[in-house]
Parts: sequence; structure tokens; C-alpha cells
Amino acid sequence: MTSNNVIHLIVELTGIAKDIAGQKEIQIEIASDETYHDVVSRLADLYPNLVNILIAPDKKNFLSSNLFIINDEMTEPVFVMDQHPNDGDRLTLLSVMTGG
Repeated sequence: MTSNNVIHLIVELTGIAKDIAGQKEIQIEIASDETYHDVVSRLADLYPNLVNILIAPDKKNFLSSNLFIINDEMTEPVFVMDQHPNDGDRLTLLSVMTGG
């Protein structure tokens, strides 16, 4: 039986995140009052090698050019990290690499 205050998320890892984690996607559970900051923190705990590469040293934010896309909708990136994900959301960790 699922508790109403727990939400289930699928996090798809792409690019270097997938290489570091050694897998394409993971399932995580967070409390319904947790935010995208908490999802990033959970990723930092699970994959400490992502810190200073994709995740900021505070383990709550991404470094520049890294973001979540919600449910494969490129029109719905997460820019406000203190918002709450919804149960069943698929978050794709996308690294937008820029070069010159």
C-alpha cells in the first residue's frame, strides 16, 4: 500500500550522468513535500561522483547548463527548483553542453 505522502519518480540519466551512474534510469521515492532540490540531493547521495561535474557542491542545485525535463516535454524544463514534482513524473537529467 502506497502512502499518500510519498511520491514515486523515475529519473532518466543521459550523457555523462549515465556514464557516471552506470545506468540509464533509476526510481526514487521522496516525500510529497520535497522539492526538486531534494531530488538533486538524493542523486548526489546516490552518485557522489556527479558532484562538481553536474551537481553543485551544495548538493541541492545543478551546475550551469544542467536541468530536469519533466515527462519528456522539452517545453517544461525545471527552472524553479523549489517546486514539487508530481507522483509518477519522469525526470530526464539533461546536460546542455556548449562549446566555442
